[in-house]
Amino acid sequence: MDAAFPDLLKPFLKYAGTQPITAEASLNELGLDSMRAIELLFTIEDTYGVSMPDELLTDSTFATAGSLWSTIESLRGRAA
Repeated sequence: MDAAFPDLLKPFLKYAGTQPITAEASLNELGLDSMRAIELLFTIEDTYGVSMPDELLTDSTFATAGSLWSTIESLRGRAA
């Protein structure tokens, strides 16, 4: 996971507090709801220069920090 990615996630996770965000961290348990997920999606697309297709907008994509990061990496690979 990119070192800056946990910092990008923090504002969207209302229960994250000061705990570190690991790849295994459940985004839902840390407070990511559907409205925040949409805002996070826009931030990810702007920050990493990717466009997430509708078929990837699933619970499994947004399940953990690691699953979301893997999706971003996959999309970045397609763009290269």
